[in-house]
Amino acid sequence: MSDLGEKVGRTVDAFRENGIAGFAALVRAYNVKRKNARAYERFIAREKLNDAKRDVLRERVVAFERKPKISVILPVYNIDEIWLSRCVDSVRQQIYTNWELCIADDASTKPQIRPYLEKLVAEEPRAKVVFRGENGHISAASNSALELATGEFCVLLDHDDELAEDALFYVAAELNSFPDAKMIFSDEDVIDAEGRRSDPKFKPEFSPDLMLSLNMVTHLSAYSSELLREIGGFRIGLEGSQDYDLALRVIERIAPAEIRHIPRVLYHWRAVETSVAANRGAKPYAFERARVAIADHLERIGIEADVVEAADGLNRVRYPHGRTSISLIVVGEGKHFDIESCETIYVGDSQQLARDLNEAAARATGDAIIFLDRGLTPYSNDWLEELASYVSQKDIGAAGCKILRKDGAIDQTGLILGGEKTVRKAHHGYPQNANGYFFRAGLIGNYSAVSWRALAIRSDVFKSLGGFRADEFPNELFDVDLCLRLWQKGLRGLYTPYVVMKNTRDVSDEYSRNALARLRELWPDQTASDPFYNPNLSADGGPFDIDG
Repeated sequence: MSDLGEKVGRTVDAFRENGIAGFAALVRAYNVKRKNARAYERFIAREKLNDAKRDVLRERVVAFERKPKISVILPVYNIDEIWLSRCVDSVRQQIYTNWELCIADDASTKPQIRPYLEKLVAEEPRAKVVFRGENGHISAASNSALELATGEFCVLLDHDDELAEDALFYVAAELNSFPDAKMIFSDEDVIDAEGRRSDPKFKPEFSPDLMLSLNMVTHLSAYSSELLREIGGFRIGLEGSQDYDLALRVIERIAPAEIRHIPRVLYHWRAVETSVAANRGAKPYAFERARVAIADHLERIGIEADVVEAADGLNRVRYPHGRTSISLIVVGEGKHFDIESCETIYVGDSQQLARDLNEAAARATGDAIIFLDRGLTPYSNDWLEELASYVSQKDIGAAGCKILRKDGAIDQTGLILGGEKTVRKAHHGYPQNANGYFFRAGLIGNYSAVSWRALAIRSDVFKSLGGFRADEFPNELFDVDLCLRLWQKGLRGLYTPYVVMKNTRDVSDEYSRNALARLRELWPDQTASDPFYNPNLSADGGPFDIDG
């Protein structure tokens, strides 16, 4: 289907689902996209390097205590010389100079590639090349390039892409600031044939559950060379998702603190017809192999789950249903639920809501507790089991879901911390079925906090924390505080789009000044900079607006 056909189809669906409100949400989303495109142009102009900025970075290099050699791993096969030349030039122009370029030509049949590479090696002493005798595809070629590497860290580069001029500088700077790092990734964007940049991916810090939904690391990615050799390099048979598989196998061996994110655009994907950057259907086999990589990863770490296709060919991890007894705690007046499969406890509205919820939880007998605001209506029949399935996993502390406004647009997919408001709703106002920024409305992922209005948690975890801190947050923000305490204990807060709730009434977006001030006082670091947002995105405008 053409882009125009898809847009028309989405418009019709939105109008059919939610009338004028649905159409209005689409218009808002379109306007946000245009606004972000213009903001990114300003961002690029502001961040552009000039001679003065380059001199500052070079001075910083001189002061580095550690100047690691960085090996750039570059598999090459039948690429047009113009793109290969731009790719190689982006390495040769690096501000940080302690690098080597390790190239493996995978038996290219285009006659101009070998002479180009031979000339490069003759001119550039930091370039190495191996010419493979037979074509083995990208995993084998990447392993051949890895065999050439003598650096402490390896950076992966595709033969038609470009590194930002300061990319290796920031990798080296990160290793000086965090010497225990084993894996580093950065933000990225797309570059077209004329050199125009667009579509930035301003990523959160490492998000374990988002990583199981899509390869959030992609590029720029850098790894300890020793660790890459320990895991055996790239896996044959996972071509198309070999980088994804590599990242998952690395993650299994290191601590979360050893994964570092650089919130800067250090990598430019080339948008040509045969690349995924321009055409997500260019390598359809890659999607299925991604699911193989995820399933193998889960099996290796002892987690039972199915991996199935999600929106846009991406991934959904489904944990077993029905293995956890559930206590449902419902807040508010209205029709009672008639659910035989779980215990249901009702709580009235009060100004001491946190206390009332704690008292209800103390009476609950289920292994999992699900809190629910009676003003929400679930869209599916399996919502209880779906929410409970996440918190049955030992490292997941709380699970929340997609909540829609009364008019059908998204109310929230999680809660973002920071900025003047301190707490904002992720994807607020986006169309109901929007994938959101970096697919985060349409995929399972992590946020610093999720709302109590539809929240699942294991009973033993809730009780071990002492429940909600009712003395500190009697009627609001007790959910945010709880989620932050879970993260403090190494338990993740998860969002799922596969449970959808719709408001039956309008709900205020405002919190009291006193509650916000207390949250900032108790959690100064978390409320100053949310690890599951990005400092290049607006702290005070719309959630996921580019700060341009």
